[in-house]
Amino acid sequence: MKDIAIAIDGLSSCGKSTLARDLAEALDYMYVDSGAMYRAVTLYLLENELDYENIATVEEALAEISISFSKDPDRPGILLNGRHVEKEIRKKRVTENVSPVATISEVRRFLVKQQQKLGENKAIVMDGRDIGTVVFPNAELKLFLKADLETRTSRRYKELLGRGIEFSREEVQKNLGDRDHIDSTREDSPLTVASDAIVVDNTNINCDEQLQMCLALAQYRIDHPRSHP
Repeated sequence: MKDIAIAIDGLSSCGKSTLARDLAEALDYMYVDSGAMYRAVTLYLLENELDYENIATVEEALAEISISFSKDPDRPGILLNGRHVEKEIRKKRVTENVSPVATISEVRRFLVKQQQKLGENKAIVMDGRDIGTVVFPNAELKLFLKADLETRTSRRYKELLGRGIEFSREEVQKNLGDRDHIDSTREDSPLTVASDAIVVDNTNINCDEQLQMCLALAQYRIDHPRSHP
């Protein structure tokens, strides 16, 4: 059996992280949330009151940033300069600023290098918006998730309520729409469907149904890495 790299891309609030995490657990692979890495950079810039529209300032900041992932099974998540910031990166101010920060070429190059290094030995599931097109263009399995805006709004609003984060439903829908536009139209690594990606519309299927379908695809690629189902 050969280890493979699995790239999961898609629109905001399509359940990329949930699917990627569950696939990684089922396959005993490493899971990497690339979006959390962009959020961590955004958090650093905001906490230090740095102007992310000033590229020189951003470049200086990147030299001071170290990002890693917790290996503690009881407290998973992302570390920013050794500090566990999983809760902080999900807060409103980060959510409202992460998309413009993610359009900065210097930020993307900085994080793509780290993401590619994490995947050198395969056996990895990574989700994001340019994983199958830029980070792992040779990934054995590429999935692109989508769902209609109303469904994504409902899912995201419910998730935020569960975390005690205050957003109105209207704010959630506007934020998703804005992020879709920014992600799809940015000059550097825009969100696109890789030519060899399998598109999964999960508007009308639940998480377990999606997991079982994608797990079957992954297992096929593991057993037949040079073939297509």
